[in-house]
Amino acid sequence: MTTSGVSRTRLHELLDSKVFATVATIQPDGRPQQSVVWVLRDGDDVLFTIGLGSRKERNLRRDPRVSVLVSPADAPYTYAAIYGTATLDTTAGQDLIDRLAIKYTGLTYAEHSERTPEAATDLTRIAAVRVTPTRIAGRL
Repeated sequence: MTTSGVSRTRLHELLDSKVFATVATIQPDGRPQQSVVWVLRDGDDVLFTIGLGSRKERNLRRDPRVSVLVSPADAPYTYAAIYGTATLDTTAGQDLIDRLAIKYTGLTYAEHSERTPEAATDLTRIAAVRVTPTRIAGRL
């Protein structure tokens, strides 16, 4: 993995915070498809969830190349762009979404969904995504 302009320590601290990330996948016509997601870090890997049958899932199954962009809220002109390869795990989505909800809201996913039903997802229809970085670039 190559790193340019990004402190690995600062990146890990940012990913461990409640930062929102923008994930970009590649659509069939080559255009990017972007979504804002909650993320967890596992070493240098970045984890998030997707809905089964979603555009992100279809894009990643066709082409596993992905980018994840994070920028601290208090320093918006600094950022890290993580480029890598995604792997999907349809058995780990429920556990991961619960861990993400606890990180971002302090509540389990079930508790969070009760308070914000518009954000609820069918837990049987999600997958965990692991992005293994091949390159990290930015100003962080």
